[in-house]
Amino acid sequence: MLTDRRRILTLLAGSFATPALLVPPAFAQAPAMTRVTAYAFSFAGLEGPDIRLADHAGKPILVVNTASLCGYTPQYAGLQQLWARYHGRGLMIVVVPSNDFGGQEPGGTADIMRTAHGDYGIGFPLAAKAQVKGPNPHPFYKWAAAERPLETPRWNFHKYLVGRDGHIAAVFATEIEPMDARVIDAIVKELPPPE
Repeated sequence: MLTDRRRILTLLAGSFATPALLVPPAFAQAPAMTRVTAYAFSFAGLEGPDIRLADHAGKPILVVNTASLCGYTPQYAGLQQLWARYHGRGLMIVVVPSNDFGGQEPGGTADIMRTAHGDYGIGFPLAAKAQVKGPNPHPFYKWAAAERPLETPRWNFHKYLVGRDGHIAAVFATEIEPMDARVIDAIVKELPPPE
């Protein structure tokens, strides 16, 4: 009798499951592809011209929100290594200084330049300080959140890899170092084929 009661309760519980619970997990977490691509966006340059993502269409673009006073700031060194290794093959790196997480980018242009160029000798473009979360994020970050709503920045040094098609190809959390094999593999996969 107890077994029959459990069987009936199990069947009843299953009949009230919401459709979202019935979707296979892989499908439920698929990225939401939008018609707009990353090429629709540009960033104001920290000291120089705007950084237009359309100028790098068909090539991988790594967009990283950064902060000078963060425990992850040494990742600038790994980003520079990626730049040195793959820029000649088409990789673009854009760093976006932001004060959104822990107030760790409180300074102005000179402070950001001192950290990025003086301390780490980076050669890739620096965008002007921008918001990456909250009610008024930079348009790129608003778009990226629509493409990958479960993979938005939760801290500094979050990495979006824009693929050759202009959509988000991969997302890497703060803790994943730029020279991690997963980052390198994703970049290499998106590099243009050799001519």
